[in-house]
This record gives sequence, structure tokens and C-alpha cells, in this order.
Amino acid sequence: MGFDPAALQRATQLTREGRLMDATRAIQEALGNGGFASPETSHAPPPTWAAKDDVTDVEYREVSSVPMIETRAAPASARPARDASFTAHVFAFGGHRWRYRLYEPRRADPAALLPVLVMLHGCKQDSEDFARGTGMNAVAERDGFLVVYPEQLRKSNQMGCWNWFEAQHQRRGAGEPAMIAALVQAVVASHGGDPKRVYVAGLSAGGAMAAILGELYPDVFAAVGVHSGLPAGSASDVPSAFSAMRKGPSPHAVVGRRAVAIPTIVFHGSSDKTVAPGNGQAIVQQQLAAHATGGTWLEREEARPAQAQRAATREQWLDDQGQVRLESWRIAGGPHAWSGGHASGSFTDPQGPAASEAMARFFLRHAR
Repeated sequence: MGFDPAALQRATQLTREGRLMDATRAIQEALGNGGFASPETSHAPPPTWAAKDDVTDVEYREVSSVPMIETRAAPASARPARDASFTAHVFAFGGHRWRYRLYEPRRADPAALLPVLVMLHGCKQDSEDFARGTGMNAVAERDGFLVVYPEQLRKSNQMGCWNWFEAQHQRRGAGEPAMIAALVQAVVASHGGDPKRVYVAGLSAGGAMAAILGELYPDVFAAVGVHSGLPAGSASDVPSAFSAMRKGPSPHAVVGRRAVAIPTIVFHGSSDKTVAPGNGQAIVQQQLAAHATGGTWLEREEARPAQAQRAATREQWLDDQGQVRLESWRIAGGPHAWSGGHASGSFTDPQGPAASEAMARFFLRHAR
């Protein structure tokens, strides 16, 4: 079931009245009626911390963190034009308090609805580090969209990984996907987001979670970006996660799964030693099969953009209207890192083509 439009209108009205807690509660209740359940309802015993936290990324650089504080936003209708902001917030959901950061570009017209991009960090990262490394805020300022950076709870995974490999986080209405879907709906309602133009992207574990979100919530997300990640359904526990990361997913996980067709852009480096590059191609094959099952046949085009120190092959698949539905970037010699990112953040490859630019360009072509 999809999100109730009446609930979004009700939450928007509550926000305009300055009743932010009531607005958030209205959204969560509506999502619950639409098939959401509390993450606490799962009775499956979690893996031990030692096992879970081994599903992580490569060595990283320590980066400084800043305190997170709760904030109260002014009603969207009352906001005058103002400068851009990057603020820290707390979102209560499922008995937990999730930290996130929100980037808002300068808005000349506060009444105009803006696209919203959810950015999911990788293991051993946090929201500020990920924002700094990807440089997505600068792209958002130029192109005019909101960016939401949720942050994993360390008590859920001590390495900060999204738990993409656990069954309780692979179902609609449960676990981390339910929280992220609820969070973005709350941001849409309270910060003037456009519910038809909501996107999700992530790196590594965040990329794997982005793929899951696209499959579970095509009524929320209009397009998905997966950087150095894995396809939905590639693992259901720690052993299968290690296998998929090292060797790529099993053929059954790709071909035998009934995937949901959703516009998708994929980035993966050929020298990734943490997540096998075959995972990126598996996402492409999964989406080609899903589109074909839905009756949409895509035509392939290939190019080799000369815009970075590293060579890359870009493939695009277009529908019969000329719309790019699927895009894949294979980066020659690219490591397990955000292509074209800034060295001030962890897991970045400044020599690669600009993933943030390419993803934003791809996303803004699509709306639900």
C-alpha cells in the first residue's frame, strides 16, 4: 500500500501551524496504516556484534564529528527567502532517536516544492563526513534540491553499517527501510519537499540499502543510485553477505528474484577490493529483467566520457520515449570509494568522474 495523500496534507497543515511533533506523529501513524510495522516486532535473534561488524568497509581516515541537536523548523509557508543551511536534527521512530542532517539550498520562493535526495553513508562514516566527501550539498545548491543524510545507530551496528544483509531490514514496513521512508516523508511535509521527486542514493552498505528501498518503496522513491553497493536480495545473513561482497551475488539472487523496475544509476570501480564489481553489473541485469517483465524494453547506448583522470565507461538504457531509465558507470582502476569525491571525506576517489554530478543529473529527469 502507498502513502496516504490525505495524511501528507494533514501533516503539512500541522507543520504550518507550528505543531511539528503532531505532524511527525500523523505521518508515522499513516505509514503504520499503510503496512509499516515497528522494527521492534521482529523476533529473529540478531547476529552477534562481532559477526555483524565484520561486514564493513576498508581502512578509513578518522574525521571530526560535531554535536547533533534537535531543531524546530519554521512553517514552510512563513519562511522568507533565506540563505542555504546545513542543520542537525533528531527523528524519533520505532522507539529510537535517529540523527540526521538536512541541507536546504537558498530558496527565493519558499512556496516552491523542491526535489529531495536521501544520501545513505557507508560503514565507518557519519552524515557530516559523507556530505563532505561526496560534495552533494554544492550540487544541491546549484540545482535546487534538499538533501537528507540519515545516520545509522551505533547500537544497531557498531561500525555504522546499514544492516542490508539482515532479513528484518529487507521487508516493507519493518526495520531501517521503514524508518528511512518515514523520515523522508516527514522532511517532505515539513520542509517543502516535492513528494513526486524523492530519490535515494548510497555508498557500499548505504548503496545496498538504497537498492532495497527502491524495491520496497517505489511509491516513495522515483529513482535510485547505488555506488559500490549490492543488489537487493543478494544476502540474508552474514555468511551470504560475505559471499556476495567477495564474489558477487548468486545467479538466483539476480535472475530468480522478482525485482521492481525503477530508474537506477550505478557506479562501481573495477579495482574495488571490498565489494566485487560484479555486484554493480548484477544490479543492471536485475533492472533490465524487471523492466522487460513490465513490458518496457530498453535500448543500450555506450560512451566513454573524458572528464576525469580515471577512464570510465558509461552505459545508458533508454525506453521508446528516449528517457534514460538505467545508467551504469564502470570506472577503470576505481577503488571502493565515492568517485569524484573530495579528499576531505573518507572513502573518496578524487580522480574518478563526478558521481554526485551524474547522479543528480539522472535523478532530476525522473518523477513518480
